[in-house]
Amino acid sequence: MKAVVITQPGGPEVLQVQEYATPSPAPDEVLIAVKAAGLNRADLSQREGNYPAPPGAPADIPGMEVAGIIIQCGDAVTLWKPGDNVCALIAGGGYAEMATVQEGQCLPIPAGFSFAEAASLPETIFTVWSNLFQRARLQQGEKLLVHGGSSGIGITAIQLGRAFGVQVFVTVGSDEKGKACLELGAKKYVNYKTQDFEQELATTGINVILDMVGGDYLDKNLNILSPEGRLVYINAVEGNEVQLNLFKLMRKRLTVTGSTLRNREYSYKKALALDIHQQVWPLIEAGQYKPVIYKTFSFEEAAEAHRLMQSSRHIGKIILVNE
Repeated sequence: MKAVVITQPGGPEVLQVQEYATPSPAPDEVLIAVKAAGLNRADLSQREGNYPAPPGAPADIPGMEVAGIIIQCGDAVTLWKPGDNVCALIAGGGYAEMATVQEGQCLPIPAGFSFAEAASLPETIFTVWSNLFQRARLQQGEKLLVHGGSSGIGITAIQLGRAFGVQVFVTVGSDEKGKACLELGAKKYVNYKTQDFEQELATTGINVILDMVGGDYLDKNLNILSPEGRLVYINAVEGNEVQLNLFKLMRKRLTVTGSTLRNREYSYKKALALDIHQQVWPLIEAGQYKPVIYKTFSFEEAAEAHRLMQSSRHIGKIILVNE
């Protein structure tokens, strides 16, 4: 098969399409003919040598979400059959013509969705559902702040928050991105390049914050959270070592937590997929969630796709398609 391979740690130019051995599914795995694969920031970190794939995943092929057609099932697979169209959260190896994944991490492609649209769903929806609705216990009527509102995670958090009766506020890097967030259902945006989100949201009464920035955002986040507020980290691109005012934490009875998904055990991911299928997929099927794809690229253009993601010019998802 052909795959986009990280030939050595470095910039986008190290991504090259090469011949690669086709994987064989284990007894509880399916083999997917990949039609589309979503890009994520973790792919860039893996390419740079800063985020190695977990054991069992290809070390030199990035890609953590795919959509395609099942062409082979392991002997113990009971949920799927060859010919089924699925999207899946995988630990790595998505930038390839074929990928294997344990059956419990697959979901059916929603009716009417293209493979590219379906490939935009797994990583963001799994991450948002796990961190906001399970870990942070986000409830109807609460106020949510999402840093990076126009990212793949951001557009997902806006739409799921809106669907479940949550008021969503976002920070973005431009008014163009902010207006796009408003169109998806955000109540207000703050342009962090021209405004201070702490000042803008000081009296809003934020209940939950989803932060992928880290660094000096911590103290500002704590200041605008309401009593019993929850701050959830899913990344820390501006620094992971911070100073925490414990008295502020105690006085407002705040919760600061976070998680990564890629290295979680299979039993967790399988249960998460089942919960998402029951709670989120009906909303998608009902038209309450719109996939936002900024641009698609061929596998041969993977380096260009990575450059676009690094630039942060995009709004929504970037997808590789295998045509």
